[in-house]
Amino acid sequence: MFIIPRAPFIGALLFLFTFNSYSQNSTEPTKYTANNKGKFFVSWGGNRASYSKSDITFKGEDYEFTIKDATAKDKPKGWHIDYVNPARITIPQTNFKIGYFISDKYSLALGMDHMKYVMTRNKNRVVNGYINLPSNDVGSVFNGVYDQQNVMVSEEFLQFEHTDGLNYVYLEFARRDDISSIFNIQNTDKFQVNVTEGIGAGILYPKTNTTLFDRDRYDEFHISGYGLSIGAGLNFTFFKHFFIQGDLRGGYINMGNIRTTRNPSEGASQHFYFSERIISLGGIFKV
Repeated sequence: MFIIPRAPFIGALLFLFTFNSYSQNSTEPTKYTANNKGKFFVSWGGNRASYSKSDITFKGEDYEFTIKDATAKDKPKGWHIDYVNPARITIPQTNFKIGYFISDKYSLALGMDHMKYVMTRNKNRVVNGYINLPSNDVGSVFNGVYDQQNVMVSEEFLQFEHTDGLNYVYLEFARRDDISSIFNIQNTDKFQVNVTEGIGAGILYPKTNTTLFDRDRYDEFHISGYGLSIGAGLNFTFFKHFFIQGDLRGGYINMGNIRTTRNPSEGASQHFYFSERIISLGGIFKV
C-alpha cells in the first residue's frame, strides 16, 4: 500500500489555503476609512450654550462686592450667512477645531469654542460687600454697605457680558470608533458612522463687555482664566473626506482675572459650569 507522508501533505494543504486567501484578499483594496493614523481633520460649526448660576465678585479701589447666584444665557444668531462671512464671523456662536490622528482611534486637536455669555439684568439679586465711590463719581448713587441685601441689578448698576466672546481655547485628546457595522453599512468609503469621546483643557480669552456704575463701557480681549471639558459626539463621514458631526460638551470655567474697566487694578472673578450643543461641518485628509 502506498502511503502519503503526513507532514508534506499537510504542509502543501496549508500553502494552498494561504495562497488562495492571499489571492482573494489582494483583489480587495484596503478602504481609505479603515485606518485613521496620520490623517488631519478640520471642522467649523455653531453652538448653543447654557450656564450654571455663578457668584460674580467685583473689586476696585473704592468697592468690593459679590452678586450671588447670577444667571446668564447665550446670544444665538440662528441660521445666518454670518457663519461663513469672514467680515462678521465672530458675531455668531462658533466652533473651530483642527486635529491629527496619532493612531487609528486616538487624536490630538486644537479648538476654540466661541460662546456668548450675557448676565441677566434687571433682576433682584443678593449682594454682599461695599461701594464707596467719591461723591463726584456718577456711580456714587450706589454707595453703601451690602450685607445679604436684595438689590435690583439694573442696567445702570451693571451690564456684564462675555459676548465677543466667551472664548475657550483648548487642547483635546479624543477617541473615535467606527460603528458602521451596527447599521449594516458595508462600504464605509461612501458612508461611515463614528462615535467620538474627548477630554480637553485650555484658557479663557474673552472680550468682556462691561458697564459698571453707569461709567464708560470697557471691552478688550484678556486672558482671564482656564477651562476643563468633556464631550461626546456622533460623526457622519461621506465619500471618505467630508463629515457632519454633532457634539454634546460640558465643563467647568474658572475666570479669576476678568478685566472690567480701563484701570488694570480693577476686575471681576467668577466660576461656573457650562454645556454646549454643537453642529459642525468638516473634512478629513492625508497630506
